[in-house]
Amino acid sequence: MAPSRLSKVLQGVTVTSLASLGGFFVWTKHARFTPDNQFGPTAEPLFQSKWFLKFNPNANPSTHDECVRRIPLHKLRPELVEDARHGGSKLVEAFNQGVWGGFGYTIQRLYLERKYRNDTTTAHQLWTPEQLQTSTYDVGTEITDHFVVLDKTPTSVLIRCGDSPLHNPDTSRPSDGLFELDAKADFDKGVAEFRLKSIFYQGEGEAQDKTHGPMPDTIQWLHKLYTKLWMESAMRRVTQ
Repeated sequence: MAPSRLSKVLQGVTVTSLASLGGFFVWTKHARFTPDNQFGPTAEPLFQSKWFLKFNPNANPSTHDECVRRIPLHKLRPELVEDARHGGSKLVEAFNQGVWGGFGYTIQRLYLERKYRNDTTTAHQLWTPEQLQTSTYDVGTEITDHFVVLDKTPTSVLIRCGDSPLHNPDTSRPSDGLFELDAKADFDKGVAEFRLKSIFYQGEGEAQDKTHGPMPDTIQWLHKLYTKLWMESAMRRVTQ
């Protein structure tokens, strides 16, 4: 997911197809977005990370959101809960496996595969459902020539998006973004919390409009529906 024209089209096709089904909004009703005053440049540490400051050197405005989904621990795969209890990373890895290897990403994955997969420059990247559903998403992992893992902790995976990871890997891009997947188990409350954080911006040069991010409102609305689709698709990977 990124503010590129390609991603806008793919998100629109995917969401429009699924949203035509009457049950889409009911099915995704448990995925909620954090209020704007609780996720933004003054409230979210990701905006102060070395990655955001490096790839958005002119402090251009962003389009951003955070989608949150909570699942009772007893509904999760037991091995993921046990690993989380001991500080492991299997829960966030399974979350990523569900996002990238799940049905929610299928249309975009197939399009990118047809357009960019080859036996030379992109052969090392993750392309097939099997690869995407078994990867541990370590730093440097490249996904369908559109995403690359920048950082990983036991509870989060930070991904850069917006262009091929082969382009400008260490400098800003015209269309750029950060995408963080978090998964934490709260044993006191008996729930696991999954978060999809998106921050999109113009990285290269100075934005002409300093009051609005790169996505118009209609595209941002489609992006949010697509995010909810990814979230629910991923839940199938982490639950029993």
